[in-house]
Amino acid sequence: MDFIVALLKKLPILPIVLFIAGLALGLLFGYVIAPVEFVDATPSYLRVDLQEDYLRMAIDSFRLNSDPNLAVQRWQNLGEGAQQAYANIQANPGSADPNVVKAYGDVITKVLSAGGGQQPETTTGGLGLSSPIIIGVLGIVLLGVLGAGGFYAYRLLGKRGSGEVTAVMHASEISRNTEKTNFEDLGLAPPITQTMTTYVLGDDLYDESFSIDTQAGEFMGEYGVGVSEAIGVGDPKKVTALEIWLFDKNDIKTATKVLMSQHAFNDPEIRSRLERKGELVVVEPQAQVLLETATLQLLATVIDLEYGKGPMPADSYFERITLELAIWPRQG
Repeated sequence: MDFIVALLKKLPILPIVLFIAGLALGLLFGYVIAPVEFVDATPSYLRVDLQEDYLRMAIDSFRLNSDPNLAVQRWQNLGEGAQQAYANIQANPGSADPNVVKAYGDVITKVLSAGGGQQPETTTGGLGLSSPIIIGVLGIVLLGVLGAGGFYAYRLLGKRGSGEVTAVMHASEISRNTEKTNFEDLGLAPPITQTMTTYVLGDDLYDESFSIDTQAGEFMGEYGVGVSEAIGVGDPKKVTALEIWLFDKNDIKTATKVLMSQHAFNDPEIRSRLERKGELVVVEPQAQVLLETATLQLLATVIDLEYGKGPMPADSYFERITLELAIWPRQG
């Protein structure tokens, strides 16, 4: 179950949703709304051997009914395959009279060279694009795609108004301006990957995930952090706990720890709800939390922490918290 959850976290949700929506729309349009229907289809759609059988029957019918227009119409029904089918019958008449085969060919040559005969018409059934049903369905799908795209852009760019600095933008700026730890100066090997991530009050959709890849580009796993628990009511959410996770492709279980505020850590009811998610850890400035899987280690460091000052219990929700997440291969 942990493996499935971690796998779902790393999937690009929006492209998958749009792909499924487009596929469903295509199937609905192609098989329900306006399916392709052949009406009075000609033998030109038959296999080569069946086209030959058709022409043999046309020649046999010509022996009894020598109407040249009917003969040419049946010839033209075969389209481009008529000439090859006729050559096959000439080479192997079978039960057909070779004289009748030749006479049929002479009639076809004579009429077509004189510009006679007419190409039979084929029509296709189905609803046209002017159908109100199709227009309505396309309109709904278009609105859905535009809505999903707008939400994605809103989340990605963090824009709620022209020139307004949002929580997402503020958090990104803090992460960019926070200096990363130089682990080599501390006598440690440089990490595979090292990331700063910041939660700021107002980012109700805070959920960060990052890929772990070798220098050669081989996927090793993924890690991330997101909102685990909020307290109180009203907007914005008052986040009292964050969930850090580490997914290792070589481990069936995802390592998870929950970073809790002082108030949440001391609240038995909140603790009981969060214990099933992973080990509970109280957040403190400069505190470090280690997560381990079969082949990976994640060290999370609380670089900066500030609690909210609203009408809630002291130290109960985060105003801002910056975490440094660093990944190493697990030795031994």
